[in-house]
Amino acid sequence: MTRRAPVAANPTDIDITEILMRIPHRFPFLLVDRCEDYKPSESIVGIKCVTMNEPFFQGHFPSYPVMPAVLLIEAMAQTGAVLMSKSLEVDVGGKAIFFMSADNCRFRSPVRPGDVVRMPVRVVRHRGDVFKFAGQAMVGDKVAAECEFAAMVVET
Repeated sequence: MTRRAPVAANPTDIDITEILMRIPHRFPFLLVDRCEDYKPSESIVGIKCVTMNEPFFQGHFPSYPVMPAVLLIEAMAQTGAVLMSKSLEVDVGGKAIFFMSADNCRFRSPVRPGDVVRMPVRVVRHRGDVFKFAGQAMVGDKVAAECEFAAMVVET
């Protein structure tokens, strides 16, 4: 039996069921809860709702919990992977999307429990199975992080 994602109310939205079908990440490493404003091979917005239950808060930092900066980059990369998977209709059974590079990363503001992180990610360049992206992690109207990164589809 094949599981199919329910049809979203807005065709540019991607819910958690479809995210789980498109990328292999699972708890505790899945860092995207849903996506919005999907435009094939162009852009997407990932959403991460940060809670105190995140396992990394036990050690980062117990008296002042802050989401690790590298996990903000990973969340943006996972958002880009959802965009790639849907745009290319990647068969996750035989292929994976691997992170290739991160450049010009900047961290501007901490992300804390209770924050909703919006991650607009846009395609800068796309050739074959390789995408280069520019992304941001936003909390409200504040930029928490920004980065350029690349990913590629590989046979598994």
